[in-house]
Amino acid sequence: MTEAAELPPAPEQAREVFGERFADAVRYAELLAEAGVQRGLIGPREVPRLWERHLLNCAVLSEAVPEGVTVCDVGSGAGLPGIPLALVRDDLNITLLEPLLRRTNFLTEVVELLGLDHVTVVRGRAEEVMGKLPPVHVVTARAVAPLDRLATWGIPLLRPYGEMLALKGDTAEEELKAAATALSKLGAVETSILHVGEGVVDPMSTVVRVEVGESPGGVRFAAKRAKAARTGRARRRR
Repeated sequence: MTEAAELPPAPEQAREVFGERFADAVRYAELLAEAGVQRGLIGPREVPRLWERHLLNCAVLSEAVPEGVTVCDVGSGAGLPGIPLALVRDDLNITLLEPLLRRTNFLTEVVELLGLDHVTVVRGRAEEVMGKLPPVHVVTARAVAPLDRLATWGIPLLRPYGEMLALKGDTAEEELKAAATALSKLGAVETSILHVGEGVVDPMSTVVRVEVGESPGGVRFAAKRAKAARTGRARRRR
C-alpha cells in the first residue's frame, strides 16, 4: 500500500492572503489532503503542492471579483476556487454548484465545519438549475471544461452585465481565440486575460474574463429565462 503524501506547512504567503481565516484555510487543506484524497476528490500527488497550486492559486482570484456581489462556482468539485475565495471574501454570497453527490457531501461538510455562512452548496448541473437559481453577478470555474463548452454552462447563469471568470493555464489565449464565435453567440461583449497573485504565486494565476451584455446566453437562452421567470411568479402566487 502506498504511503499517503504529507501536507507541507503553509507558506508565509498563506498567512497574508487568508488573514483572520488562516486557521480555517489550514483546516481546509488538511481536509483535502485526508478526506479529499480518500474520497477521490483530488489525487494523492497533489497533496505536496496543495498550497501553491490549489489554495493560493484560487484565493488570488479574489483580486478580479468586485465587492459585495453574488457568485456561482460552476463544477466546484472539491471547492476550488469557491472555498478559498469564500475564506478571503466574506462580502461575497457564493453558491458552490456541483452535480456529483460525493462531492456535494464533502462541500457541505467543509462549509459547516468552517462556518462559511455566506456559502450555499447546490447539487446539480448548470443547465439544470438555470431559472431555478437567481442569476448571479459572477460565475467562476477552474479546470471544468474547455472555454467554449464552459461558457455554454456558465454564461446563462449570469445576470445582465455580469462576468465569467475562468482560471486557466498556458492555453488561455488559444482557448479564448478558439471560443470567440461561441462567446459572441452567448452574449459576450468583451473578453480579456488577467494575471493575478503577483508576489503570492509564481507563476501568477491566469484568468479569462468574459463580460456579457444585457442578454447572458444570447437569444437561445432568452426564451428559457423568460419561461423560468413566469413559472417562478406563478409559484409565488399560489
